[in-house]
Amino acid sequence: MSKPMPSPRQQHARALQLILKPLVRFLHTEASGGIILLICTVIALALANSSYADAYHHFWHHVPVHLGQELSLERPLEWWVNDCLMVLFFFVVGLEIKRELVAGELRDPRKAALPAAAALGGMIVPALIYFSLQRGRPGEPGWGIPMATDIAFVVGVLALLGPRVPAGLKILLLSLAIVDDLGAVLVIALFYTSELAPVWLAYAGGGLALVLICRLLGVRALPVYVVLGVFVWYATFQSGVHATIAGVALGLLTPSRQPVGKKALLEVVDIVAHRLRADPHHDDLDGLNDEVQALVDHGLGTLSPLDRLQAALHPWVAFVIMPLFALANAGVRIDPSKITNEIALAVALGLLLGKPIGIFSFSWLAIRLNFARLPSGVTRPILFAAGCLGGIGFTMSLFIAALALKDDLLAAGKFGTLMGSICSVALGSTLLLCWLPRTSKSEETSTEEATEEPMLGESGISA
Repeated sequence: MSKPMPSPRQQHARALQLILKPLVRFLHTEASGGIILLICTVIALALANSSYADAYHHFWHHVPVHLGQELSLERPLEWWVNDCLMVLFFFVVGLEIKRELVAGELRDPRKAALPAAAALGGMIVPALIYFSLQRGRPGEPGWGIPMATDIAFVVGVLALLGPRVPAGLKILLLSLAIVDDLGAVLVIALFYTSELAPVWLAYAGGGLALVLICRLLGVRALPVYVVLGVFVWYATFQSGVHATIAGVALGLLTPSRQPVGKKALLEVVDIVAHRLRADPHHDDLDGLNDEVQALVDHGLGTLSPLDRLQAALHPWVAFVIMPLFALANAGVRIDPSKITNEIALAVALGLLLGKPIGIFSFSWLAIRLNFARLPSGVTRPILFAAGCLGGIGFTMSLFIAALALKDDLLAAGKFGTLMGSICSVALGSTLLLCWLPRTSKSEETSTEEATEEPMLGESGISA
């Protein structure tokens, strides 16, 4: 018995699912990863404030790990997490930036204007607040700490708020965070780089050139790019530029075009469909092995290397690398006296006040000058509340803190990051709950029909 034809509404919902599928998968992974990240942060804080604090710090900061006698690379566990595993995090950041530039919101200058302006304000104003409070003081180099927004925690908070959050707001914050990441990468490369070693920097550039040449020659063997990537990372590390910049560069060089066109895939689908129509009583696919294998190969071929790598690595970054980073870096001794520490206050105020003021004011200016417009369902109060959530600066903020400050200054910078982020969560979520319109039952049902299937369908991939 043949299945009934789907109604126009069902067809529309399925079409919407296909369009939003990559975004939904990304948001689902980020939301789930944000929960794991929060758990690991709580564990690190609990250990750092318990009788096991000395053992915790010794484990991460003093236990050496050897790479090998020939390379003679001996570093503590924290270094391997921050300078090696985090390269994959920055590689995925590079992939996300490129995806947005070639196929996302940042491709259209008109659509990119609002998140770009919001991100710019969300970087400049917090940095100015911090710098004005720390100018000429020992903590002055930490001005970059409150510039970053942690998208995993932001998406996690939005997920807890449910279907009342407009889809346009989620896309805006996602695009804003990606531009924010790009700004943070540039800040790290330009202002938090030690003395340069030109020879090693040339080696790193040569490695990137080899990656580009392999791309042009059509080389698709993954081990070739892994070897070249490791070489670029090591050369960048030896050059004095922070090694994670190599991850971003490699991500931006990843091809975004499909090696096999969708037309070729449709031709194989037509062949299989024709064979099945010719024998309608055919219960299995015996005799169609070649066509089915071609269908699988062509189907994978229609995914660009960027999409395949992002789908493969993003769960590892969200569920393994970032939680390990939190375990290694979020262990700060909670001392009530540090609340009045000038560095902690400068970071916290940069996140809590600088982020919403910068995001809202620069967005308002872009709208006022007719360069951009608010997404559907996003009002100015909602935009300000979202700017407050932009003050959740965790992963990138802690990362920059470790580059800019040392010892007690670093502990104060981390404490300020946690304090500012917690206050931003409380303020942003409270304002959103007050200002978001209550969704009617019919609207909520319609939204669930359009989004529930991809979320459930992708949960296995994310896990």
